[in-house]
Amino acid sequence: MIKQGMNILKQNEKKRLDFQPELKQINFLDRRVYKRSEGVYYPSVTTILQYMPKNKFFESWLKDVGHNADLIMRRAGKEGTQVHEAAESLVLGQEVSWMDDYGNAKYSQIVWEMILKFYDFWSTYKPELISTEDFVYSDEFKFAGTADLVVKMDNETWLLDLKTSNSLHKSYDLQLAAYAKALEETKGIKIDRTGIIWLKAQSRGPSKKEGVYQGKGWKIKVIDEIDYNFDLFKTIYKLYSLENPNVEPIYNSYPTTLKL
Repeated sequence: MIKQGMNILKQNEKKRLDFQPELKQINFLDRRVYKRSEGVYYPSVTTILQYMPKNKFFESWLKDVGHNADLIMRRAGKEGTQVHEAAESLVLGQEVSWMDDYGNAKYSQIVWEMILKFYDFWSTYKPELISTEDFVYSDEFKFAGTADLVVKMDNETWLLDLKTSNSLHKSYDLQLAAYAKALEETKGIKIDRTGIIWLKAQSRGPSKKEGVYQGKGWKIKVIDEIDYNFDLFKTIYKLYSLENPNVEPIYNSYPTTLKL
């Protein structure tokens, strides 16, 4: 139930919002770009990385699923969003429940299992939270995005990204490198290490090896080559820019009220 006066829009969503009460209209900026300032828009890091070549396994998957590909990807995207939102609530000290106030399940079994895996990571390693779901951008390189987690862990500053996919793609490494550079440029946060919290790993449990972070069904893929991966990101950005020399927003407009 939404409490009276409660703002249900997250900070990052507000950056995509153009509310015009006098026209009784609300405009949402499409998710391919971020509004940096009036008339200035930056492409999202994930949009840029769509221009990175896919591997042969992705092509094989498309052939196997055929016309169901869009449906599968939308479902996976919804699952990922639910996990991210639950993880954000947990690290901010809020309670996350499998059921809503009416006793209905809010999550599928798969999603709840991934939330439990994230809870296991956080309660095991107890990182110190610096920021979560933080809007980041680079005026020097002109891109923007949302960084999942910046934490202190083992006396180092980490940038961590949650992934709920069945496999990990090289583009994820480049994504983290771009966010790391943006954090340093705009917020003065020097990232020592980056890592992907993979919530569909096949790990059987904790590891006794030093520097290995994992539990049952999850692990952190540690990525230390930030400068190298950022150089690769800049190359992909050039490919993106060839087809998109002018970054222009597309707004989806809706009325604010309805009456039959």
